[in-house]
Amino acid sequence: MAEATLREEALPGTGGVPQGLRDFAGDWASDQEVFKGVHWGKAMMWIFLLSDTFIFSCFLTSYMTMRSSVTVPWPNPSEVFALTIGGQSIPLILIAIMTFVLISSSGTMALAVNYGYRRNRKVTAALMVATALLGATFVGMQAFEWSKLILYEGVRPWGNPMGAAQFGASFFMITGFHGCHVTAGVIMLLILASKVLRGDYDRSGDYSAVEIGGLYWHFVDLVWVFIFAFFYLW
Repeated sequence: MAEATLREEALPGTGGVPQGLRDFAGDWASDQEVFKGVHWGKAMMWIFLLSDTFIFSCFLTSYMTMRSSVTVPWPNPSEVFALTIGGQSIPLILIAIMTFVLISSSGTMALAVNYGYRRNRKVTAALMVATALLGATFVGMQAFEWSKLILYEGVRPWGNPMGAAQFGASFFMITGFHGCHVTAGVIMLLILASKVLRGDYDRSGDYSAVEIGGLYWHFVDLVWVFIFAFFYLW
């Protein structure tokens, strides 16, 4: 007990600040890894993704609550999101392609992280660019989906001619928020790919930035799986 008391006592010239508090402040103000064994940037990305998880969870929970409580019939997703190809109406075909593209991008991102830790910068950069292109393809198809609903189906955030007015608000809010995340991820991946190609991480000997970018991208892909299940299949 006496030793613990002595450790907490302030040292001369420290302005009366206990030693334990000074050590804590010193850790967080320095460049060392505060989370022992975990890269600083990776820990911060996990914290950001945790906060983003709460936001998407609130959106999806609100959507499910609203959908189960409305008295007006909810539009049938299989009909709303169908495409006519060769005179045949195919339900959810565009959404299925979008999902395949985004899930495929997780594979190329995982390979990019793998080759990054092998210090193969050319392959790493190429895989990151391929991931960004797949992401941009997804955003382009989402823009086509939005334009179809707005221009041809008459869906608006404040209402739609096919049923419950809340359909448009929930659709544009959830898919739009996710689309912003994908767009930000595409920009981030292109920036990281350029840094990899220049050899910035070879000089520092640390490819953790590629893995951190991969964490964000896998999160975006995982969120889409939940959106696909709850919004398009339910």
